[in-house]
Amino acid sequence: MARKPPEPVQVVKQRRDAAMNALVHGVPYIQFLGIEFERRGDELTAILPFDEKLIGNPILRAIHGGVTAGFLETTAVIGLAWSVLWDDIESGRIDAEALTLGHLPRMPKTIDFTVDYLRSGLPRDSYARARVNRSGRRYASVHVEAWQDQRAVLFAQGTGHFLMPQRVPDKDA
Repeated sequence: MARKPPEPVQVVKQRRDAAMNALVHGVPYIQFLGIEFERRGDELTAILPFDEKLIGNPILRAIHGGVTAGFLETTAVIGLAWSVLWDDIESGRIDAEALTLGHLPRMPKTIDFTVDYLRSGLPRDSYARARVNRSGRRYASVHVEAWQDQRAVLFAQGTGHFLMPQRVPDKDA
């Protein structure tokens, strides 16, 4: 049996970008906060651009705690979904056109999420990365860290447990 030639890198990159765009822009709350994701291979960095609407305490000029928690949880869910969908995106089993039309895959559901507020979020851009500690068929555990000016100086971190969506068996299997 002849081996299928590899796809051009540009085709794979377009499929990755379409999948990420659909995941991020398919959730209204992510759009409201303005969260974007920068992708380097399979590593994602979430970016929360500063906006005045994010301020919770006008005297301290600090980002609202709920915004911080939402940013961390969003980073965890998208990071987890991305890690689970990676093989399907790479192989082409996920149709990028279907994603852009709003046919999103089922997402992990939050069981619990704990946030540690380490310092005030200042009125500037924020960044976060998620690390999947465990991802099984039913359950996943994710840790997220958020920073602003220096990667080593965190302003918040979170840990979440998620219920994984049931995988649909491949038609080819």
